[in-house]
Amino acid sequence: MLEEASKRIRERILAQLEGAPARTDSELRSLIEEEVFRFSESSYLTADRKWKLVERVFHSFRGLDILQPLLEDPDITEIMINSHEEIFIEQNGAITRVEGRFDSKEKLEDVIQAVVAKVNRTVNESSPIVDARLSDGSRVNVVLPPVALKGPTMTIRKFPSKPMTMIDLIAKGALTERSAADLSRLVECKYNIFIGGGTGSGKTTFLNALAGFIPEDERIVTIEDSAELQIRTIPNLVGLETRNANTEGRGEITIRDLIRSSLRMRPNRILVGEVRGAEALDMLSAMNTGHEGSISTGHANSSIDMLSRLETMVLSGAELPLAVVRKQIASALDILIHLSRMRDKSRKVTEIHEVLGVEDGEIRLNPLYLYEERENGTAGLVRTRNPLLHVRKLEHASMKLTEGEEL
Repeated sequence: MLEEASKRIRERILAQLEGAPARTDSELRSLIEEEVFRFSESSYLTADRKWKLVERVFHSFRGLDILQPLLEDPDITEIMINSHEEIFIEQNGAITRVEGRFDSKEKLEDVIQAVVAKVNRTVNESSPIVDARLSDGSRVNVVLPPVALKGPTMTIRKFPSKPMTMIDLIAKGALTERSAADLSRLVECKYNIFIGGGTGSGKTTFLNALAGFIPEDERIVTIEDSAELQIRTIPNLVGLETRNANTEGRGEITIRDLIRSSLRMRPNRILVGEVRGAEALDMLSAMNTGHEGSISTGHANSSIDMLSRLETMVLSGAELPLAVVRKQIASALDILIHLSRMRDKSRKVTEIHEVLGVEDGEIRLNPLYLYEERENGTAGLVRTRNPLLHVRKLEHASMKLTEGEEL
């Protein structure tokens, strides 16, 4: 009913605005309120429905239409638009369908163009896929027909205005206090860390929280496809973001380009939001050439799988023997962390491994923390009895990790 009422009121407003002087936001809102009250005389509406109707119509003129209230809702973390008639949201880990819809495919296309125009990106039939971000940092992916079969498609990954800290993650049960304390020591002592996990497992959020342990007097360079990190504890911070090629196929700036450029910026550490391809070799090289304490993320189903994927990424951009690639990975990375999305939709740290080196042609891992489900139905991150073997960096700072205790 709300959608039909919205459409009828919008048509009335359009008729009044045609040929009339431009209205301010307050004037437009007053005009909409009048029409809503007039409409409610023949169709009963509660006070709440009236307010929603005013907002819906107003946003269709001046905001992002039905998207506006979804973007303003802090509990919504993902908005998935499959077509102008089909919208889903993720809220508190659960995915549900939104009752509303865009008035037409053309209206959705207008909203998409408004979004990408704000960040100087272009999307059209000749370039139907684009990644962008909103002013609040939300990540946007757009796919247009003919690639998208149902019609224009847009996915928005929202990020909180206040980034989550490690304390917040502990409160949510993502990891334990002791494991967080150990990770803080590893970060402070400049262990190179790689975070793996599936889509939506919270890799970027966790990287952001880990960055909170970096000493404030260091210079950090962040490199991302779409800027998502919200590091607020480091004064000497440089953020770099990739750029797509223009309509003529020129001007592209890749993560590889940015990593190479960052080496000339005198960073203490480099944080790469996510590696997906050949840039993995550049990231590993940076870790091996004096930029200790660097952190990055990647998609994988486990820590073992992350190593295999890193090998594939490196080999996609360089013709190197596999043995050389494995040695490069093992010498660059100190710690592997794996995040998982659980059955109850929560996100947790499920593995923390130390990278020991190459033995018999394989990269050896030393499990420090593993997520275990017990017979009594409880589950949690458990400290194994394995000590950290590469302790040079910790010893220099007179620190050590906890050993052999359940958490």
